[in-house]
Formats: sequence, C-alpha cells, structure tokens
Amino acid sequence: MSLADAAAHVDRSWDDIVPLLHDYIAIPAVSEAYDPDWREHGYIHQAVDLVAEWCRGRAIAGMTVDVIDPPDLSPLVVIEVPAFGDAASDDTALLYGHLDKQPEMEGWRDDLGPWKPVLEGDKLFGRGGADDGYAVFASLTAIEAVQASGGSHTRCIVLIEASEESGSPDLPAHVEALADRIGTPSLVVCLDSGCIDPHRMWVTTSLRGVAMATVTVDIVTEGLHSGDASGMVPDSFRIVRALLDRIENAETGEVLLEACNVDIPDERLDQAHSTADEIGPIAAHYPFVNGAGPTTPHGAGQLISRTWRAALSVVGADGLPPTASAGNVLRPSTSLKLSLRTPPTADAAAALAEMTEKLTTDPPYGARVTISSAGSADGWNAPATAPWLADALDTASNAAFGEPARHFGEGGSIPFMGMLGEAYPEAQFVITGVLLPDSNAHGPNEYLHVPTARRLSTAVAHLLDAHAARA
Repeated sequence: MSLADAAAHVDRSWDDIVPLLHDYIAIPAVSEAYDPDWREHGYIHQAVDLVAEWCRGRAIAGMTVDVIDPPDLSPLVVIEVPAFGDAASDDTALLYGHLDKQPEMEGWRDDLGPWKPVLEGDKLFGRGGADDGYAVFASLTAIEAVQASGGSHTRCIVLIEASEESGSPDLPAHVEALADRIGTPSLVVCLDSGCIDPHRMWVTTSLRGVAMATVTVDIVTEGLHSGDASGMVPDSFRIVRALLDRIENAETGEVLLEACNVDIPDERLDQAHSTADEIGPIAAHYPFVNGAGPTTPHGAGQLISRTWRAALSVVGADGLPPTASAGNVLRPSTSLKLSLRTPPTADAAAALAEMTEKLTTDPPYGARVTISSAGSADGWNAPATAPWLADALDTASNAAFGEPARHFGEGGSIPFMGMLGEAYPEAQFVITGVLLPDSNAHGPNEYLHVPTARRLSTAVAHLLDAHAARA
C-alpha cells in the first residue's frame, strides 16, 4: 500500500466529511434512554439516513449498505465490504461506531450549543461529532484509502448502532440476528474511545463497566412546614445521604462494595507508570475552581484511579426544587440517580445487586427506599496483543502521526466491547478514538479535533492492510 496515496486520499475525503459532520451535529439524535419518544421525534432516523446516504456514495468495491430497522429496536447500519487485493476471503475485520448522542447538558459557551456546529480552528464543536459521529466516516474512508492506494483488506463488516449511549440495550439482539453474516472476526476496530494527546495513536487497553440506578427515599406522604415538623420527621435527603455512606467513603471516594475489589494486572500498572512518566499528571486540564485539585496528585495514580478503581457519581436528582423557589418545606421524597463505574474485570451486575441490597436493607427510620431504572454493563480488558498487531500499531501510528503508538486504560464504558470479547475470544482488538482530555464528551462544549480524526483514519487504513498481510 502506498503510504503517500493513502494519506492523500484520506485528506481529500475529510475535506468533504467536515461539512457533513456539521449536518450531523445539527440533528438532536438523543439516545433512547434520554428520549423515550425517539421514534416519534425522528431524529435518530434522520442521522441514520444521513450516514447511510453518504456510505452508499463511496467508491468501495462490492460494498453493500443496509439499515436494519425492526419495530421494537433502534436501527442499525450494517456495511459489508468483500475482501480486496491479496487478502484471504474467509477472514473478517469488524469496525464499530455509534450515531446516537448524549443529552444537551448545561454550561455551553454563549456562542456554542449542542446542536450548533461551529468550526473554530481545528476544533468542530457540537454534540456527537467526536462521540461518535465521525466513526462511520473514518471507517469507510480507511477502507476506501486501502483500495485506492494499492493495499489489501479482509472482508470488512462495519456496524453503526443507535443505542450505545443508553448502554447498547438493542445491540445483542441485532448481533444475534446477524451472527451468520458477521462470522468470526479476527480483528475488531472500535473508534469510540479517547486519546491523551494528538501526537500519536492511543490504544485503549481496558474500559470500566457501569451500574446505574435511581434510589428514592420516601418518608412522609406530603410536604410539611419545616418549622413544625423538623426535628421529629427526618429529612429525606439526610436519609439518602446516610444510605450513600454504606456504599462509598465520603472522605476518600472509596467504593465499599466487595464486587468492585479486583486485582489490577501488573501489565496495566506498568503501562500507567510508563505513560505517566512521559506525559505527567493528566488531570491538570480539568476546569477546577481556584484552589481545588484532583483526588490523586500523581500521574500514575490518576491513570489507575481513572481506569481500574470503582467510582460513584450522583448524576441527577428529583424532589429538590430550585433554590429560588424553595420554601421552608420538609420535602416528602428525594431521588438520586447514581452512576457507579466498575473496574474492567468486575461483575457489574453483581455490583448493582450488592449496591441495591446495601441501599434498601433496614433503612433509617423505616423510610421507604426503592430502586428504579437499574441496569449494568460489564467492562473490558484487552487480550494479549499479537506480535503482528504490536508492530502494525507502531507502524500505523508512525505513518499517520510521526510517533509510535501508546497504550492506556479508559475510564468510560463501551458495552459492546464486553459483548464482543466474550463472543470472539480469539480476536484482536484495537479500541481507539479522538476524544482528547478536554474534548468533553457528554458535557458542554464537546468538540472533535479534526486533524486527529484525519490521522486516525490513515492509521486505520494501515491496520487493515497489515491485518490482511499478517499471515
């Protein structure tokens, strides 16, 4: 494969992709967990139609593009490309991304917004561009670049789902229905992860799992005058605060669940220390208020805490009126939405069950404690890297970025990777992405760093060519 031709093809393609990403960002394709009426609103299907139309227009030999759209599931875009060049026809590479988005979130800059695409220098702002709208464009551009530059690739299956931000609840049914078509991939490429800097290809070695639940504490049946009832009727917030102390040390943030106690592999510890020695603390980019700082001061400790330690976050609340309209009322109920990040090798379902038991058993004052909207997804730890892939990653990163690849653990979750790891235990995995530390996926001012996306597309082309030649 001609390295220069592949890079030139990618650059030409991305000149046309950036305007399409503007159109994609403008679609409020919020994932089904956050928009129960997503089918009626039609935004997910708008995003699917935009992606499918672009895919069908690519100059890729033998490609088919299908939209699988059952009435009881979110749609799935399935792209199949036969083997090309000197590659074996009975081998498969699976490439994955998603097009559903997180909700809007507050705090966007006055001149930005979640559905307002703005290209500012190299940064394309707006919800979903980096997480993960660019993935389908990068995947097909890489395949196209292989074919246009004299390279080879095995049969490629590209899956673009529409429920990842909801925990991929629909994907197992899709994959089961497509099992014969997917076959047994020997390489999985996922473009839904992050990178620590834009100077090389960053390969994700692990992903944390997640356990989500809403805990509700009811103590009385209606609001009461706080001057009359307080001191006799306990505050529902105080009760839920006490319950949280059963599962988290409030001073240290340590999660107090046995299911979250796992051994960290020595290889992952060594990678964290090696990466920290080169790049230093990674938490410096977070927008701390003056005088505040991270829980862990040292770089390796930050990487390990971010990737292999459990962590609890309260991400939502009900029953609390805005402060401007809050009266002196003892509220009857408090609900908190909990997000528990579990270590990569922990059993997330067991962690959810243990958390539920601790929160609901023998509640203070006989309060009614209920758990709702509960769900979990396991994390993932990469298998040992095959020698051919280790060489290919460095070659691809050097060719596209000018630096060898580096490996690091990621703190978020990609539920499909855990599913694939179980389904295809012999496969090699390349989990990578464009989410820089301040790209702020899920938050305000999310952006795609366009040069990184271009270079990563070129790197993936090299990986596909190396995968075809590995025998």
